[in-house]
Amino acid sequence: MQQLEERNTYTPTDIPHVSGNCDLSLNREETLSVIGLKTSSNNSDAALIATEHAKQNTSVSAVYVLNMRGQPLMPTTPGKAKKLLKEGKAKVVKRTPFTIQLKYATGEAKQPVILGIDSGFLHIGVSATTEKKEVYSAEANLRSDIVKLNSERRQYRRSRRNRKTWYRAPRFLNRKKPEGWLAPSIQHKLDSHIKLINKVKELLPITKTVIEVAAFDIQKIKNPEISGTEYQNGVQKDSWNAREYVLHRDNHTCKACKGKSKDPILQTHHIVSRQIGGDAPDNLLTLCQTCHEKVTKGKLKLDIKVPTGFKPETFMLIVRWKLVNMLRDAGNIVNHTYGYITKFDRITLCLDKSHNTDAFVIAGGTIQERSTSYFIIQQVRKCNRKLFKGDRSHIKNTAARIIHGFQRFDKVLWNKIECFVFGRRKTGYFELRKLDGTKIHASAKAKELTLLETADTLLIANLRRGTLLHTLKSVVSDTPAPHGVL
Repeated sequence: MQQLEERNTYTPTDIPHVSGNCDLSLNREETLSVIGLKTSSNNSDAALIATEHAKQNTSVSAVYVLNMRGQPLMPTTPGKAKKLLKEGKAKVVKRTPFTIQLKYATGEAKQPVILGIDSGFLHIGVSATTEKKEVYSAEANLRSDIVKLNSERRQYRRSRRNRKTWYRAPRFLNRKKPEGWLAPSIQHKLDSHIKLINKVKELLPITKTVIEVAAFDIQKIKNPEISGTEYQNGVQKDSWNAREYVLHRDNHTCKACKGKSKDPILQTHHIVSRQIGGDAPDNLLTLCQTCHEKVTKGKLKLDIKVPTGFKPETFMLIVRWKLVNMLRDAGNIVNHTYGYITKFDRITLCLDKSHNTDAFVIAGGTIQERSTSYFIIQQVRKCNRKLFKGDRSHIKNTAARIIHGFQRFDKVLWNKIECFVFGRRKTGYFELRKLDGTKIHASAKAKELTLLETADTLLIANLRRGTLLHTLKSVVSDTPAPHGVL
């Protein structure tokens, strides 16, 4: 294995803008795999120089094609892509998903491609289908640390302001939130949905997008028998605040020692940190001051059920139509469907439950040939701007961004295994993991690594399905669907 001396970040920009597209032969849909794909080094990612350099098998089910202007065409087979690369008629522009760009003008033949999105709070399913097969399938895992990081930043900001001795008069003219404002954590997830959709549109000529929306009755989830005026009379009715209600609910008794400590002072304890769990009564518990101090210091562990909360349901209620309207305003053809429809169709087709399978059904998938592989996408933060680290933030963070040509979240090749850099040391040793959390090596040397792809906020890995084809397991039921055409 070679050691990268210098990190090359050059991307060619001298692409001639000539009207052209892929010919009819490249639009035929087949499922082949190619071993030994060899290309020229025309991109910053070392992975684009292919198998001989990376020492691995780059088998793929389809190769995505761009024309000379960078616009997406129908995907082609790896065999045809290999031939174009050998003849110098195309170049590699991306390794995962494997994408080539043509260097000559071709025809404009395209097929209708429907994109299905299974939107969610933590996971997003993506699937693009034609009349005959699935041409793209992915599952994305979104970040869930936005609330915690924002709270931590607020703490540092307030502490910094308190350390300043100069006086600055408070302002109240900039406190109004703009119209359509969303909480940063919700806005981030909404932007992530749009970003993923745009990423797919860069690879395929999407003609229509179908998004699953949902409406939840959180009150009915808590109490299935609720009706009428009960919606207006919550559990805190006739209580001054949440603390008074929790003390009354718990009969003014410590839930840890059951009053054995004889401590008359009672506290309302947050089961999950208020920073994340909030002040909802389900997240509050009555403890005496003695037990509360033990729990706070970690000397006592409570044997209680952690509340799950309703963040996913709240997210879907907030952004269910905002996502659809934003995509329509951007000029996309967007339809919507509902979760119960997706569930009925998936059960009728006898397909296993997964996010990309739901997206396949949302995209109108029935008897189409499933893709032999799918992409796992993990969203990570772009960089860590903390100046200090440690429990008390007293240790200065002096770690360099790039060490021996590698940085955090780079995709590398170690011992013929594709993995990602999750930790680094100044001495040139790196912690390697896969996207599913599997630890590959705790201290790999820099000279044993080969850079495949530079770090990005969306880490992508290609996985093979368990079977070659994922089609119908049985004959489609003649039972009519409980819905009409959308």
